[in-house]
Amino acid sequence: MVKYHMIEVRKTPISIFLIVSILIVISDAAYPQSELPQLARLHYDGGGDWYNDPDTLPNLVEFLNRTIKTNFSSVQAVVRPSEANLFDYPFIFMTGHGNVSFSEREAKNLREYLLKGGFLYADDDYGMDPSFRREIRRVFPDREFVELPVNHEIFHSFYSFPEGLPKIHEHDGKRPQAFAVFDDTGRLMVLYTYESNISDAWTAAHDNPPEVREEAFRMGANMMYYIMTQ
Repeated sequence: MVKYHMIEVRKTPISIFLIVSILIVISDAAYPQSELPQLARLHYDGGGDWYNDPDTLPNLVEFLNRTIKTNFSSVQAVVRPSEANLFDYPFIFMTGHGNVSFSEREAKNLREYLLKGGFLYADDDYGMDPSFRREIRRVFPDREFVELPVNHEIFHSFYSFPEGLPKIHEHDGKRPQAFAVFDDTGRLMVLYTYESNISDAWTAAHDNPPEVREEAFRMGANMMYYIMTQ
C-alpha cells in the first residue's frame, strides 16, 4: 500500500497507479525513497546482459522528476517476468546485447501484465533484436508490431521530435525505428526501439555528448508522458 497525501491507493491496477504518480507530486524530503513508486528493470533469461548499465533508470528518473514532475523513486526495482510483483510496477524496462528467452509461465504473466495496463519498453543495445522479436510473438501470438510514424503523438507529447525517433547510437547505420504493440482499445502496451539505442545515452558509462544525452532523456520523458496520459 502506498500513501499519497490524503489519498491511499493500491499499486494495482497499474493505470490508476500511473495517473496518481504524475498528478500527485510529493517531495523526497517528505517521503522516503522506499515509499515512492518505482520503475523496474526486467531480469530475463537466455544469456543476454539484462543488467547492462545499471545507472540507466535512476538517471532517467532524475530527469523525469525534474522535467515532467513525476515522483518516482531513484532506486530501480529488478523483477523477473514470472513474478507476481511484476504488477507493482507501471513501467518495465529491458535492454541488452544478447539472447532473450521467456518460459511459458513468463510469457503468460507478461501478457496478463500488459493487457491489464502495464507497459514494457525494450531498447535493443545491439544484438537483442532477433530473440526479442521471437519472444514477443510468444507473448502476443495474435498481435503484430506496428512501426510508429513520425507524426505519432509519442514523438510530440511533451518535447517535439519532428523527425521521429532520434538516432543515438550508430549500430549498423540503419535508420532508427520505433515499433509498438497495442491492445484492442489502441493503448500502447509494448514499445521497442531498434537502431536507436535511446538508453545508451541515459547512462553515464559512455562518452555521449551532452546534447545527445539531453535528446535521449527528452525522448524518455515523451515516452513516460505519453503512456501516463494516453
